[in-house]
Amino acid sequence: MKNLIIIGCLFGLCNAFAMHKTESNDSLQTTVTTAKHYVFDDFCDTCGCSGNGGSMGFGTGLDTNFAGVRYISQSYKSRDGIFNDSPWIDENFNTLQTWGRVPVSKRFLINAIVPYHFHNREFADKSTQDISGLGDITVLGFYKILAKQDSIMVVGPQHSLQVGGGVKIPTGSFDRANNTGSVNTSFQLGTGSWDYITAVNYGLSHNNWGVSAMLNYTFKSKNSKDYQFGNQLNYGVNTYKTYYITDAFALTPVVGVGGENYSKDESYSLTVLNTGGDVFFGKVGLEASYNKYSLGVTSMLPIQQNLNAGKVEVKNRFSLYLNINI
Repeated sequence: MKNLIIIGCLFGLCNAFAMHKTESNDSLQTTVTTAKHYVFDDFCDTCGCSGNGGSMGFGTGLDTNFAGVRYISQSYKSRDGIFNDSPWIDENFNTLQTWGRVPVSKRFLINAIVPYHFHNREFADKSTQDISGLGDITVLGFYKILAKQDSIMVVGPQHSLQVGGGVKIPTGSFDRANNTGSVNTSFQLGTGSWDYITAVNYGLSHNNWGVSAMLNYTFKSKNSKDYQFGNQLNYGVNTYKTYYITDAFALTPVVGVGGENYSKDESYSLTVLNTGGDVFFGKVGLEASYNKYSLGVTSMLPIQQNLNAGKVEVKNRFSLYLNINI
């Protein structure tokens, strides 16, 4: 697994939802701002294969329960064939998902996403291919080791720490024929396998500022077509600040970075050539919050990448979401 060191100005996304409260007494009036930060940490939410990890986020708001919808667009170019002089083709991965987070108890949370994919690509001979349908449903549970205090009188930095795990259910179809001719094995609706996830989320906030960090690892298993996608590591760090326009309306710009590392795929227990690799992104985004509603946009551009032996390249990623606090 390749170590990445990036120095300079880097961009990313996470989101925050906050409330402003004022408290007074006879001798002193004190204004205290308490932010219920709505942080989106990264998790593969599309096919989960090399070159199509997502890093757009699995909703793990450290302090906010929500339900919502999100659109994700991912653009790639990949070789139409296995040779170095094979022509490049354009591939577009589109996902519309419902997602949410609900508490089971004071310290235990459940996150879930249900994706619907509609992907397309155009080959060198100008022929096209389209696939669409339900993707792999993911359910993830988190336990709060550290939780932010609810009192508006808390002074100083607030910490959140969650650890969790879950499963990705093979509700999306996998078709070997989709891999014929192209080196991008990610052109699928699902992995076709039961995959298992471990995750850690950390958040730090003070006044209107916040930082979040995440790390998760997905263990892939072999599917019924005797194909096994490589295991996957996702990581990210985001920084944000909330600006309160009114008591009900807030804007939160966010910058950060995120990365994905993939092991090589296997087919019939043999390593698949031109699979695996890594990509490192800069991310930038903005969220507008009004009362219970949050509308956000995210853009991601690769800073460094080496996917499928350089035969698959990420061009850009984009997401738009609307969530409701519950």
